Amino acid sequence: MSVLPNALTLARIALVPLFVAAFFLPEPFGPWTVFFLFCLAGITDAVDGMVARRLNAESSFGRMLDPIADKLIVSAALLMLASQTETLRDWVFLVPALVILCREILVSGLREFLAGADVSLPVSRIAKMKTVVQVGAIAVLMACSASERYMPGLTRDGLIGLWIAAALTFYTGYAYLQAGLVHARGPEKPRARARTAPNANHTVA
Repeated sequence: MSVLPNALTLARIALVPLFVAAFFLPEPFGPWTVFFLFCLAGITDAVDGMVARRLNAESSFGRMLDPIADKLIVSAALLMLASQTETLRDWVFLVPALVILCREILVSGLREFLAGADVSLPVSRIAKMKTVVQVGAIAVLMACSASERYMPGLTRDGLIGLWIAAALTFYTGYAYLQAGLVHARGPEKPRARARTAPNANHTVA
């Protein structure tokens, strides 16, 4: 029963090269194709998780593959937006984009380390909220080059959403790092109690 959700996740990965290639298509067809493929990837991300839970078809392979697919599509989107969109070649876009990318690398490393220690790193509610805001902001920024003249302020709204996503990303990344450090340090060794002679005087400094 785990075939369907895993197939959806694999389809999302297969969309990445098509998604990147669509950035090189001429306007206005190119931006709308990019927007459509990114939204399609976001829909498959939501659907595969829902299907896996309803059919009780969650698997270790799916749990491994799902975050990889998410990181591939988000990383490709941010890099292509930075390279192909002239209005986004500025620190206002690059700073939150770098925060998001660095966090994804950090969490990937933590998951790999904790997997070796047989410890899972569950996804928090704030992390899920971050994903929703992040996907929405990136989708808006993809559509802005084709629809900014019809909907003024769309780029500004997308950048605001990206900064909010970056703030949530930083918070969740720090929380995951703390959890990882707890397991990296290992269990604390019990301190040996000092032996004292009976009726001895104790001085507390």
